[in-house]
Amino acid sequence: MEKKPNFSGPRKPAPAAPRPKPAPQQQQRPRRGNERSSKDPYVTNEHIRAKEVRLVGDNVEQGIYPIEKARRLAEQMELDLIEISPNAEPPVCRILDYQKFLYQQKKRQKEQKQKAAKVVVKEIRFGPQTDDHDYNFKLKHAQGFLKEGSKVKAYVFFRGRSILFKEQGEVLLLRFANDLEDLGKVEMMPVLEGKRMTIMLTPLKTQSQKKAEAAKAADNNREASKADSAKNQPKNAPAAED
Repeated sequence: MEKKPNFSGPRKPAPAAPRPKPAPQQQQRPRRGNERSSKDPYVTNEHIRAKEVRLVGDNVEQGIYPIEKARRLAEQMELDLIEISPNAEPPVCRILDYQKFLYQQKKRQKEQKQKAAKVVVKEIRFGPQTDDHDYNFKLKHAQGFLKEGSKVKAYVFFRGRSILFKEQGEVLLLRFANDLEDLGKVEMMPVLEGKRMTIMLTPLKTQSQKKAEAAKAADNNREASKADSAKNQPKNAPAAED
């Protein structure tokens, strides 16, 4: 009977037992505002250094609060404590979503810039002894400018000794403003500056413009109400049974 040879060489090490995986830790929701960029226009949450603040807004009971209580309220609502008037005594704060607040501020600034950029001033020149034909021709142009939403700057230019007729120039400009009262209002009464006497008219808002602005404001209010109601709904609300 043959004997099996005995191997006296080194044995392979047994594989190491796998290490048990650590139990997954519950991830905590990061606190908003822990890190503040130098470009942030507002101070928020833990970065507010005042000992007490005045809370304003529709979603809180307005009044003066210790800073710890104000921060607690913001945490309970899962929103941010935003310092909107740091120079007030005490500083004025609101509890809002910071990113949404910044978006609304940028949107408002953009709308203001657009309104400022849209202001166009049209100039109309008269002489102190302008005849009726020339006057009516320029009056018709001014009516068109005001209807399109432009301001009208009308002036009488006095050349040489015609400055002696400055009273006639003032009467002419006042007549001009009176003939345009249905389309524009006087922003600046006749003023004599050097050889020019100037009057400024700004266009009146038409009924259609007023209705459009009112409709836009109503739409903005409805969108804000929908956003607030969606935010106030419980996240884990039970589904309705069929």
